[in-house]
Amino acid sequence: MSKILVIGSAVADVIIRLEDHLPVKGEDVHVLSQEMRLGGCALNVYDMIRHFGEDAVPFLPIGSGPYADFVAKSFQERGIVSAVPRPGEANGCCYCFIEADGERTFIVYHGAEYRFRKEWFDALDTSEIDMCYICGLEIEETTGPVIVDFLERNPHIRIFFAPGPRILKIDRDLMRRIFALHPILHLNQEETRSCAMLLTDRQDGVPSASAADLSSFASLAASIYHVTRQTVITTLGKNGCMYYTGGDDPASPKWDHIPGCPATQVDANGAGDAHAGAVIAQLHAGVPLPEALQKANLAGAMVVSSAGTLLSDKQFEQLTCSCG
Repeated sequence: MSKILVIGSAVADVIIRLEDHLPVKGEDVHVLSQEMRLGGCALNVYDMIRHFGEDAVPFLPIGSGPYADFVAKSFQERGIVSAVPRPGEANGCCYCFIEADGERTFIVYHGAEYRFRKEWFDALDTSEIDMCYICGLEIEETTGPVIVDFLERNPHIRIFFAPGPRILKIDRDLMRRIFALHPILHLNQEETRSCAMLLTDRQDGVPSASAADLSSFASLAASIYHVTRQTVITTLGKNGCMYYTGGDDPASPKWDHIPGCPATQVDANGAGDAHAGAVIAQLHAGVPLPEALQKANLAGAMVVSSAGTLLSDKQFEQLTCSCG
């Protein structure tokens, strides 16, 4: 049976809900609540793949220290067994500030959960793996080349890459190596602009684009596709998402828009991960891309509408019912 390899981090998220807004320098603000939850981009993606019933291998390091102990206990409670041995290095954590409107801001202290070793990959049976998720946060780390080396040694693995908001901080040569492997790219609006700027070497940036001007995103996606030769997905928040699947005729590009699902934003944390996980799971199951994106929009909207990054099994049952 083919499997999806999920490479990345499982993180202790320290959720800090603010009374109103993030402080400016020198300002005092009140905190409404504080709690610790299991999160991390790869963990969120893995959990959504699990919901859809696809077989995934969690390749998620857990180190040492109090944050690692929290993650390990959470894994035990959820029945998650990582394929990575526990290194001795301490875990970090992610401080997630949630403002009154549900928007989130991260301050992250990276530890063992973001760093990978060659011997871990050498121990993998890659004959069963045909798809892989990677995130830009791990590629940006000093051990990022270890991940890319593994993927280059296994060209049969289809790559799903979510570079994330720090895309321009990642080593450019490393990014070029990834793009040469023809990954499916999962980007938000700003990341699409950044990616197009990176691939075209335009230091002055690329034209601004709004969610209402879908043709502008199609143009940006086309410039990315010209290099990767693979599907480009851009999430547009409440406006859904769009995708570009190539087309050599500039007058007739192969792109379309999938409308969003209504949602009252409570907590935007994890919505993009849920969207990515839903797309990966369904593509792996052979679902056509437009249908996969429609369900992914619904998954993202449901995460946005609830506190936390993970949907319960009951919530997911409601999602599948809504999807028909």
